[in-house]
Amino acid sequence: MKVAFAQINTTVGDFRGNVERVRAALDRGRAEGVDLVVFPEQTLPGYPAEDLLERREFIDCAERAFEQALEASRGIGMVLGTICRAPGGEGNPIHNSSVLADDRVVIGIQHKTLLPTYDVFDEGRYFRPAACHEVFPFRGRKVGLPICEDLWNDPLFWPERRYAVDPVDVLVKKGADLLISISASPFSLGRSALRFRMVGSIAGRHGVEIHYVNLVGGNTTLIFDGASFAVGPDGRLLTAAPPFEEAFHVFDSRAAPQVRTPDWFAPATGDAARELEAESAYRALVLGTRDYLGKSGFRRAVVGLSGGIDSALTAVIAAEALGPGNVIGVSMPSRYSSEGSLTDARELAASLGIEYHVIPMEGIFEPALRTVAPIFAGRRPDVAEENMQARIRGLILMAISNKLGALLLTTGNKSELAVGYCTLYGDMSGGLAVISDVPKTLVYRIAAWLNRSREVIPRSSIEKPPSAELRPDQKDEDSLPPYAVLDPILEAYIERGKTVEEIAALGFDAKLVEDVIRLVDRNEYKRKQAAPGLRITGKAFGPGRRFPIVQKFRL
Repeated sequence: MKVAFAQINTTVGDFRGNVERVRAALDRGRAEGVDLVVFPEQTLPGYPAEDLLERREFIDCAERAFEQALEASRGIGMVLGTICRAPGGEGNPIHNSSVLADDRVVIGIQHKTLLPTYDVFDEGRYFRPAACHEVFPFRGRKVGLPICEDLWNDPLFWPERRYAVDPVDVLVKKGADLLISISASPFSLGRSALRFRMVGSIAGRHGVEIHYVNLVGGNTTLIFDGASFAVGPDGRLLTAAPPFEEAFHVFDSRAAPQVRTPDWFAPATGDAARELEAESAYRALVLGTRDYLGKSGFRRAVVGLSGGIDSALTAVIAAEALGPGNVIGVSMPSRYSSEGSLTDARELAASLGIEYHVIPMEGIFEPALRTVAPIFAGRRPDVAEENMQARIRGLILMAISNKLGALLLTTGNKSELAVGYCTLYGDMSGGLAVISDVPKTLVYRIAAWLNRSREVIPRSSIEKPPSAELRPDQKDEDSLPPYAVLDPILEAYIERGKTVEEIAALGFDAKLVEDVIRLVDRNEYKRKQAAPGLRITGKAFGPGRRFPIVQKFRL
């Protein structure tokens, strides 16, 4: 059977555009003699549609879009992700569904069984789980249609399982020899390799061929990496589509030879693994930035350039995502800014070919200090005056954003956001927090990867000690532990949920661990007001991490 993986980039609620992508893929499939075109999970409504799924009009549009897509399947088969209304009875009114059709006739519909309600997922809020699992005939094969999470409960792969039922086991016992799993599995570091290992393990254990077709593109904070693939009954790779790009990937499942496992699936170690992680993070951030702005209707972005590594990386990502001509860099030196910072920002802008402006902020800062002097009288200068500078910069950048219609990108990293080393309504101002899920140590590694063949980010931006430059000779390490120490503590606490004792047992000072955790917990109020941030780790700040602001629990 000649199969095409239509690894397409859909947009939530863009029914017309999503149907056009389906039509284009089916047209191409017919032209290339394809038997079956497989699309990602929730192709027609887009994923995740969140509370739009509670709107009756949204469901009506999805049904009309399905009829249009079905009509487009003349002379060809397809597996398509959509919404189906659930029959009367208890539970949510809709299903997350995979439809197998051939030549405008529906052969079978399989609803999703396992509805994730952890991390960024909230499917149990909207969908009703499947009541049964069926196997459908297609071109001599017995096809099962598990959807995304339906694969993620294998008892031999996972030491602990979330669900009582394993849909794959049910389908294989009913005679399925081919599983086609449509998916909208978001990217996080190491996730594509994990998917491949898991699916290969399932295929080998059950002796069944599996095709796994994943969504690609960015929708709000989530980035989908694609990286669709097929494995044979022995669990070995038959074919793989590229990550981070749309693809129409065709292969003949009857004659598909086993192929070399690509890097993004291979269990790399040492320096190779670190470089692959840096590259994957960068490619994901470029894709997420491009789609966040493009799907929101923005063509241009503005970035405040401090001369430091964080703003430099943000500008590089923006320039690649949007094109250098659509990025505006702005330096806003203060009385505490070094000449080197201004030089580094200017060199970066010239290297990238972006528009660049210098707007000194002293003309605003000095009158502002005089204005508040009566109420500040008798008090020593502290973070209040420091934060005024950050907020003046935010004022300037937001004014430029408003006037030019360019989205302001914030430049803070995950380490800073975790401990609150950032200013509300200052450097946190903006419409998208591009690197807010990138720990500072990973920022350095991505910069080193970018500079592997030529100097993209000025070397001095990488080598100089990080500083907010809001007071004389200020350094980040005046207030924080070295990032090489801070980041592992944050990763253990935020992403792995470790206790103080468990983190200290990893070799860290217990008092330091307590201090870091206290900073994380007490700065939840800042993160709740932060711009949406692109997710690339297993636990990002945002919808996948929900803690109350007002609470008394402390570790």
